[in-house]
Amino acid sequence: MPPIIPEFIRVHLGAPDAYAQNVTVSFPDYIKNVASSEIYPTWPENAIRANILAQISFALNRVYTEYYPSRGYDFDITNSTAIDQSFVNGRDIFENISRIVDEIFNDYITREGNIEPLFALYCDGVETTCGGLSQWGTVTLANEGLTPFEILQRFYGENIRLVENAPVESLTSSVPEINLRLGSAGNDVAFIQRRLNRIAVNYPAIPKISSPDGIFGTETDNAVRKFQEIFGLSPDGIVGRATWYRIQYIYGAVKRLNEIQSEGLRYEDISKEFSRVLSLGDTGEDVGVLQYFLQTISLFNAEVPNPGFSGFYDEPTRNAVIAFQTLYGLPANGIVNDATWNYLYDDYLGIIRSLTPEQIGTAVIPFPGTFLKLGSEGPAVVQLQEFINTAAPYYTGIPEIPVTGVYDEATRDAVYAVESTFGIPIDGITGPLVWDVLADIYNDVESAAPRTPGQFSGNTLSQNP
Repeated sequence: MPPIIPEFIRVHLGAPDAYAQNVTVSFPDYIKNVASSEIYPTWPENAIRANILAQISFALNRVYTEYYPSRGYDFDITNSTAIDQSFVNGRDIFENISRIVDEIFNDYITREGNIEPLFALYCDGVETTCGGLSQWGTVTLANEGLTPFEILQRFYGENIRLVENAPVESLTSSVPEINLRLGSAGNDVAFIQRRLNRIAVNYPAIPKISSPDGIFGTETDNAVRKFQEIFGLSPDGIVGRATWYRIQYIYGAVKRLNEIQSEGLRYEDISKEFSRVLSLGDTGEDVGVLQYFLQTISLFNAEVPNPGFSGFYDEPTRNAVIAFQTLYGLPANGIVNDATWNYLYDDYLGIIRSLTPEQIGTAVIPFPGTFLKLGSEGPAVVQLQEFINTAAPYYTGIPEIPVTGVYDEATRDAVYAVESTFGIPIDGITGPLVWDVLADIYNDVESAAPRTPGQFSGNTLSQNP
């Protein structure tokens, strides 16, 4: 998401590894303290404003990139002047600095085309010099009549811009509420896919994910496992807190997000392309998948009502979602966002993995939980290919394919044909609707239901799209 101004910031009163107190203060109060500790209130106002904008941007860069949390710390910034900014807990604040901060605390510097706040490196310019802003140098430039932005351009280059009136919100961790793994879906998955692909440029042993589409498939699983192996984590393919933050840390390093000449974040690096947010009145395949999960969960949990299957987000579906959200302590608003979706998926997956063949009561298992697509491999793909070959003699548009256990182009093309035949949106990906249509046909054939070529027997599909 684009940067926000945090309501509060956690400051460690010492070097990162030093045993010291953490204090939480409002972001404006933090900047007032830093400015009062580092610059003089008697300086020209344009110099004061330029310095404060640099201090704001520096702090926001630390917050936005989760610089310290991604390294395992429980704070946002330190008061060590060797690496961060001066902060003297409890100090008096200069009146004119307080007034200026109140006016501009939600403005920050970034580079043209970039999203992240600029790592606005600065030093005093007398005792220490650096490749960024000279605090005493701002005084000279202000006395020459330069505006605050012109002063900043002198030090950071002509290609900077000022973001004004950024929103102020509560600061929350970027770590998903539920671990991501094979079969997960949503913007959090797309987020790590894009980051892993960029990291792979510097670490080519990590396999590239051909389609960062927000679906945690085999390619993503392989990339996560290799990443974990390279960086000393348990290679289990599960993205929990440790793996998530390590991805953030390495991504920030290869992109140089905490350097003055950053590679930069673009809108495409943070965009939420996966649009699975569902609410009352929505229709389509995603609603059908939602109802499929809820139907299964309702069989094993009496607190969640069966919403039926219509492909339309109606009141019964909303009631079932609210019941599920209440059960898991999620906001019970009937809106399915990434968090609710992944909790639903996790619950569904736990149910089907615990079922015995006797409990299933059919020749095949329900949808295995993992969205299968080009590049997927394993027993679930074998089962899918057998499904397709069973349906092929009865539906002329569906071709027979080799049973290889690899989701190759022939399998994808056959799935296209299945989707076209049954009115499912055509994307070549096997989710629960494609799976269940084929599973019903397979079960009918196994039970010797009579058919003529090209004609379905008339049995009602449990998930007929």
